[in-house]
Amino acid sequence: MTSKGWPIREARREDCPAVLDLWREAEAIPSHTDNLDELQRLVDENMGLFLVAEEQGRLVGTIIGGWDGWRGNMYRLAVPPDYRRRGIARSLVEEVERRLRAKGARRITALVAKSEEHAAAFWEAIGYPNDVRIHRHVKTLE
Repeated sequence: MTSKGWPIREARREDCPAVLDLWREAEAIPSHTDNLDELQRLVDENMGLFLVAEEQGRLVGTIIGGWDGWRGNMYRLAVPPDYRRRGIARSLVEEVERRLRAKGARRITALVAKSEEHAAAFWEAIGYPNDVRIHRHVKTLE
């Protein structure tokens, strides 16, 4: 699918090394599951919500949507610095929103690190206000 000139498609197994490189380039905060095996598992489960944007064969954006049958979530929205402010992130969000809406989502949460003020400003600008009532609690399983 092309959205505003950016080809957006589901991630494939062979994209996973480039996705990890893009996350490093975009200075995404690393997580315990940022590794090749975990990304390929996500692709294999094929929920249709792990999307990439590309330009001339180069990955220029990623987003992971999550659906638990009740609510939607978005993670790992990342665009390399030299491609920011071109509408890539917005296009990726709009595509995940469309897919989650088709699954029945009526509410979507975007996870944003507190230290990422520029990211928080982006989410607010596109209609995702900060929910000060929520704190995230995380347990890493080994």
